[in-house]
Amino acid sequence: NSPGGLRDIQTIGWITKRHFAADNISMLVPRGVLTEREFKQLRDGQTFLWRVRYGLHMLSNRPEDRLLFDHQRELAKIFGLEDSEHVLAVETLMKEYYRWAMKLHTLNNMLIQLFDHAIIRACEAETIMEINPRFRLRNGYIEACNSRVFEKTPSAMMEIFQILARRESIAGVHANTQRLIFQNLHIIDDDFRADPKIQKRFIELLRSKNKLARQLRRMNRYGVLGRYIPAFGKIIGQMQHDLFHVYTVDAHTMELIRFLRRFWYEEESNTFPVAAQIVKQLPKVELLYIAALFHDIAKGRGGDHSTLGAIDAEEFCTLFSFPTEDTQLVSWLVKNHLLMSAVAQRQDLQDPEVIHKFASEVKTQEHLDYLYALTAADINATNPTLWNSWRASLMRQLYYETKRALRRGLDHPTERQNVIINTQEAALAKLGTKGISRTQAEAIWGKDNDEYFLRETANDIVWEIETIVKQGDTKQPIIAIKDSQQTDADGATQIFIYTPNEDLIFTVICAALEQLDLNIQDARIFTSSNNYTLDTFVVLDEFGSAIGDDPARVSNIQETLISILQDASQYPEAAKRRTPRQFKLFAIPTEVTIGLSDDHSQTVIEVTTADRPGLLALLGRIFASFNLNLMNAKITTLGEKVEDVFYLTDDNGGAITDPTLWHEIRSAITSQLDEAVQSSSH
Repeated sequence: NSPGGLRDIQTIGWITKRHFAADNISMLVPRGVLTEREFKQLRDGQTFLWRVRYGLHMLSNRPEDRLLFDHQRELAKIFGLEDSEHVLAVETLMKEYYRWAMKLHTLNNMLIQLFDHAIIRACEAETIMEINPRFRLRNGYIEACNSRVFEKTPSAMMEIFQILARRESIAGVHANTQRLIFQNLHIIDDDFRADPKIQKRFIELLRSKNKLARQLRRMNRYGVLGRYIPAFGKIIGQMQHDLFHVYTVDAHTMELIRFLRRFWYEEESNTFPVAAQIVKQLPKVELLYIAALFHDIAKGRGGDHSTLGAIDAEEFCTLFSFPTEDTQLVSWLVKNHLLMSAVAQRQDLQDPEVIHKFASEVKTQEHLDYLYALTAADINATNPTLWNSWRASLMRQLYYETKRALRRGLDHPTERQNVIINTQEAALAKLGTKGISRTQAEAIWGKDNDEYFLRETANDIVWEIETIVKQGDTKQPIIAIKDSQQTDADGATQIFIYTPNEDLIFTVICAALEQLDLNIQDARIFTSSNNYTLDTFVVLDEFGSAIGDDPARVSNIQETLISILQDASQYPEAAKRRTPRQFKLFAIPTEVTIGLSDDHSQTVIEVTTADRPGLLALLGRIFASFNLNLMNAKITTLGEKVEDVFYLTDDNGGAITDPTLWHEIRSAITSQLDEAVQSSSH
């Protein structure tokens, strides 16, 4: 029933039987309704879909007409496909499926339009309006003035999409002209691509203020885009067999451009305030769209797709005779299109060294603006669930901190010690207005706790210290919760925990939060000199949102955490929830990278592994077994896998540098996590 499925072919067959009294679609060829090429395409596409359908029936042992994710790997085996060096067998199968689906759906739409004109509207008067010597409007649809228009004037192949973008009232491309486009795709060759007149039309199309995304989608469906940019033609139907990338590469690219266009709409300024402001100030918006077209163009080739795509983008810009600075900008954007999201989600944005390093990579405000717009659209176009208020706040924070760093000048970075002193003094000043003295505050946060003032804001410190002071000398753990409207961590919920430190405290808290259906996005772990935790967990609910104004929910979280933390030796069962069914289809070996932070004060452990219930709690136990102190954690979930980053110190507060110990930690993490995956898959 999906677009490009058997139902599309059956629809054509039913019309053939009803209107033309023909038993077989092939009988439409001698009547001039179908061309030989179109009939062959329908027949070959139907054969492929029948094979897929029969394979599904074999696998499920029942009538199953849905190409579910669960069946795709096994179906690829039935088709005799094997993994290659760069592409999985299932990806090869699905690429063929998606290509057939697009061809058949496009052909079906064209034929339905032909039938509509020939059958339903046959007796209606036609309205014809000339546009220029090459094109006219017939009943609201653009059509070629003669059958040789593309032969005689190759640039008309690009001009038609320009006209469609300029005139919002045009209903679409007339079926006969669609057919002409398919028949003349061969004219799009090297000479066509190098023609300055055609290049100018393409750039003018990219500058269009109306329906750009729609025209690029149409160019893709008709085969024009894949011919004009041959590297793009290779990614049509290309998919990645995971739960993170929900679109084929070409569909994702079209979706990305659609989001870039959305940033221009006034009604989107509340949803995407930073991007909406940026795009209207970009000097050459066409460069942004070219970077979008090329950002994933090298996927499926092997190697770093960002680097390979940057080379393709540079060649394209050179062919178009772009100024050197424009070519360099587009190539840089493609090469670095993952940089901003990686820094925002995986690094500590409170650390001035992180900001300075990123600003040094970006170098200019123009680069930052283009990169932000591309990154925001890319995240939104990858997976509908990926962009949430928390990720948006991280991106916004990184953008504005970098903007300030660039204004200040890369030769004048903010010193860490200045940040620490300024934050501490600002917090003490605000606490003083609330009747809390320096002595009271220092008794809580202790001495020599620079990291606390480096990674917490003054407002958050005031909130935490005030909460502790108000509680008095209570013997039970102190739990404070505030939502995005009250916190600097906009778009999420902060849970602050003040309690005596225990070896497995992080493990216990992670297990408890998981039982509460809360997903940890960020964790800032501090221990005062009197051995109390000053821990902040940034969480989202199971729907990716902040907890909101729900007193009953907040009370339940506080009561649950207090109950568990009062006896931290009672380790709660973390993995009570089942591993999601689709997660069990992936055997993702755990990868662990260990290194040092930029200032060498902490050890950084990056863990890429399969997502599963109880993961953070298990990692917490492993860290505790090596007497490692967790200082910070950045949690990133990408479909069926996670890419988590942990900042740790040894018992003396320094970085772990012993290579032998690194090896032991890495071995413990990989063996225990992979063992947990195997047990959860049964």
